[in-house]
Amino acid sequence: MESHLLLCVLLLIPAFASSDFLVTHVRNIKVVNGIEIYRMKIDSKVTSRFAHNVITSRAVNRGNVHKEVFFDVELPKTAFITNFSMTIDGITYPGNIKEKEAAKQQYEKAVSRGQTAGLVKASGRKTEKFTVSVNIAAGSKVTFELTYEELLKRHFGKYEMFIKVKPKQLVKDFEIEVNIFEPQGISELEAEGTFITNDLQNVIKKSFSHKKGHISFKPTLDQQRTCENCSQSLLDGDFIVKYDVKRTTPDNLQIVNGYFVHFFAPTNLPKLPKNVIFIIDISGSMSGREIEQTREALLKILDDIKEDDHFNFILFGSDVHIWKETLIKATPENLDEARKFVRSIDTEGMTNLYGGIMKGIDMLNAAHEGNLVPKRSASIIIMLTDGQPNVGISNTQDIQTHVKKAIEGKYTLYNLGFGYGVDYNFLEKMALENKGLARRIYPDSDSALQLQGFYDEVSNPMLLDVELNYPENEIEDVTKNSFKHFYDGSEIVVAGRFRDINQNSLTVDVKGEGANDVLSFTTQQDKEQTAEVFQEQEYIFGDFIERLWAYLTIEQLLEKRIAATGEEKENFTAKALDLSLKYKFVTPLTSMVVTKPEGNENQAAIADKPTEAQARGAPIVAQASPAHYVHASSPTWYTSVDGDPHFIISVPQKEDAICFNINENPGAVLSLINDPVTGITVNGELIGDKKVDNDAKIQNTYFGKLGIANKHLDIKVTVTPEKITIQNETGKTTFTWLDSVTLKQEGLTLIINKKKSLVLSMGSGASFVIVLHQVWKKHPLHKDFLGLYTLESHKLSAQTQGLLGQFFHPIDFTILEIHSGSDPKKPDATMIFKNKELIVTRGWQKDYRRDPEHGIDIPCWFVHNNGAGLIDGVHTDYIVSSLF
Repeated sequence: MESHLLLCVLLLIPAFASSDFLVTHVRNIKVVNGIEIYRMKIDSKVTSRFAHNVITSRAVNRGNVHKEVFFDVELPKTAFITNFSMTIDGITYPGNIKEKEAAKQQYEKAVSRGQTAGLVKASGRKTEKFTVSVNIAAGSKVTFELTYEELLKRHFGKYEMFIKVKPKQLVKDFEIEVNIFEPQGISELEAEGTFITNDLQNVIKKSFSHKKGHISFKPTLDQQRTCENCSQSLLDGDFIVKYDVKRTTPDNLQIVNGYFVHFFAPTNLPKLPKNVIFIIDISGSMSGREIEQTREALLKILDDIKEDDHFNFILFGSDVHIWKETLIKATPENLDEARKFVRSIDTEGMTNLYGGIMKGIDMLNAAHEGNLVPKRSASIIIMLTDGQPNVGISNTQDIQTHVKKAIEGKYTLYNLGFGYGVDYNFLEKMALENKGLARRIYPDSDSALQLQGFYDEVSNPMLLDVELNYPENEIEDVTKNSFKHFYDGSEIVVAGRFRDINQNSLTVDVKGEGANDVLSFTTQQDKEQTAEVFQEQEYIFGDFIERLWAYLTIEQLLEKRIAATGEEKENFTAKALDLSLKYKFVTPLTSMVVTKPEGNENQAAIADKPTEAQARGAPIVAQASPAHYVHASSPTWYTSVDGDPHFIISVPQKEDAICFNINENPGAVLSLINDPVTGITVNGELIGDKKVDNDAKIQNTYFGKLGIANKHLDIKVTVTPEKITIQNETGKTTFTWLDSVTLKQEGLTLIINKKKSLVLSMGSGASFVIVLHQVWKKHPLHKDFLGLYTLESHKLSAQTQGLLGQFFHPIDFTILEIHSGSDPKKPDATMIFKNKELIVTRGWQKDYRRDPEHGIDIPCWFVHNNGAGLIDGVHTDYIVSSLF
């Protein structure tokens, strides 16, 4: 049994665990399976907003046999790892940063030599997890050291470092130390923790004076205890450091060793009026908690809209609905009317994203052309969606092209993706092309606060069209220096390097358009002035401005390549890769290879940098790695049945999937979904190949006919590879797969994508996607068949049954004892499910929803023997007499 003693850190704190779980006490310190963590330190140096962070963790094996120690660290998503090493009994094993492809090749060589390797990456809501393990001998000591860097962003007037602390055990020498050096001077410094008791409050030591700030948190063993003689730790929660700098001028320019950084954050400016259009997805998938939280957030946002602002709402389901014909001023009367409208927002239909966003752009264009909004005002589009376009223009590339052409750089587009059903790549690319950004709204109890929090960030524009101009004959490789909006409480950061490293000074012209007039000034700085400020060498780390420039350049090149194509994308990629390798940053283009001592099962491992588009990726197994399975990117997927026939059961809370096959004779009809509350049933009839394969132990079968019914609405839909038939009280309607159809009747919406798939929803219940698989008509063996994918299964009741339906309720499982199987690429394991032990195999099945021809591999734990032990009863219990 594996037990991880997790110490989660946003800024970082490592954890150790071992492969067994045994608690003993040494000097009244809890020791887990002989592993004692005797020191942890987080040492953070922040210079000019650029943070250099080092975690050092030390442990000793106090057992009498070898033990495996795990090191877990959670990092901010904005951070780049720069170094990692393990030191065991005086021998150091460093990590090496390489191009991702080169690292992968080294990894594959380790696999071929039997030194099974594993990827070690995962992505969370705010963090990315770095995990590595090593086997150490009895009495041996291990020191882990991880370094990462990031540029602290300013939000709501403060820079913030957020540290999640959760050691789950007492640590003899535990310390967090933060040293801050800001040439402008520190104006305020705060430190607090959600776990801080009155007794621990005095343990936080905080001081700042002029340019320096210092925070330390070093609780003794007794101060860490939950009670006087307890071995449990109080340290469980968030530790937050916030600060800001003095601002006597609108900007600050620093020059060091041939590089410069320019910070721009003017204060006391009058706020610009804004024109904001909220474009809200009201398709069926938004029903329930999502639409409730959206209404809640919009009502709070309406409380914050200023009277000089103009606004409107556009809703899109299958159709597009507008609140008002044009943008209207935020008078008290109009806001009251808007609140009534928001409370009435409800869901319906499919997802006409294109229609909604184009209506918003047209409305802004008309408002500006008709002088309905102030000439000096910031126009913003905020779109919220939880799905993917499937009505009107649904090709995402076409939508991007139309939207970019329509906006023409005049407005800023912010795309908010609710949950994991969105195509985040599409939302991000479209936002970046239109001077905005994308943000994921995580489906949780605080989703309304997330929505409101994003609006708060962009609710106070102070300047339009900000440009920071540097002399081209003196400066090169400047980061982004023009910005559509500057928001109150934020900061613009620009960095670059001098063509002549010996140049002594720099002059910058700054322009921006304010509410009343144009802001324009010139700022000048020379390196001697900067050098005078940077006398406190103990607070400075290396060539920090050069590394800040490299960090910011890489970050922006990675953003640019999202929206770029062809040769331009290749150029952005090459530049970002070169800088990542030169400055040893783990970015999405590089990987860090960690080599362990001989004798470890996973001797080589790779740390990658995930992206937000990969968030909530399903776990996959590293090829030929029986010892561990780990997280990697994967598409969004749904509980489904496809192929011959493969069932995939999504288990979102585990970020994983279970799969099984059902082997039955052609002609058998299987109950897939049966919900007595909503009245929805789905049954499928199996077909076989054209002829029997006498050499095969099990004959291939597929679904050749699906019957979907809602007995409450008296609707029956029969789907075969040839036609789609709808039967209700008014009669029978038939379509073929050659048709492109959008049909809406009472209680029924059906969309046929010609020769590809159909989307079907009935009443307020779940929706379904049926994928058509067509083979060569003269194929000697195979026939056309169907696949079924469920959307919004949460809308079905807790009484739902069927081979698929029984898994629409939350399920849980535990994986133990991962070991080599008959296939070296597919390890076996023991699954604990409903107090039963099942032997399962790590593998993958195909999801054909987005790519009907090739499919996408979905990693899953495969349950053998027709799902025995997983499904309720035995598979023959689900054979029914007919489709309806």
